[in-house]
Amino acid sequence: MEKNKLLYMVFVALLAAIICVLAPLSVPVGLVPISLGSFAVYLAATLTNRKIGTAAVLLYVLLGAVGTPVFAGWTGGFARLAGPTGGFILGYIPCAYVIGLLTDKLESHKWSFPVAMVAGTVILYAFGLAWFMIATKNDFLYSFAACVTKFLPGDALKIVAATAVVIPVRGQIKKLFLRKTERSL
Repeated sequence: MEKNKLLYMVFVALLAAIICVLAPLSVPVGLVPISLGSFAVYLAATLTNRKIGTAAVLLYVLLGAVGTPVFAGWTGGFARLAGPTGGFILGYIPCAYVIGLLTDKLESHKWSFPVAMVAGTVILYAFGLAWFMIATKNDFLYSFAACVTKFLPGDALKIVAATAVVIPVRGQIKKLFLRKTERSL
């Protein structure tokens, strides 16, 4: 039992580290940068299971909240979460949970990965857009154009890339490690 808990913690830490490395890589385009954060969240949410993936994303958000420079553009701190893009960072948590939930339920179907990522991205956009509108006091149309429209093509590419990584790797991870861990959780 202790070995399974250790394995669980190792996976959470490893996936959080992957997010921490990829998420700061960004291109500034207005108030909301294009970053690899969502790509990293897609990976974390689909490579293992919903519990581990969501815990990894939560750990990433907590690390950033206390000031570790893991958010887009190598920033961190509570002020970043409270700012106009904070909803996108916090939205990673329910995004990861929904993606993990859907892929856990439908993992035998390869189409479930991109469909789950699209569903998670819708949740991410909803959180981020609502937060942005409140923080900037902008209307829906302006906020949608600033926070969603220009990101759709890039997020589509991230979903395709994450799916290409996840399909062969998840099966191997599940085969080697997670079957025993999932029985004990």
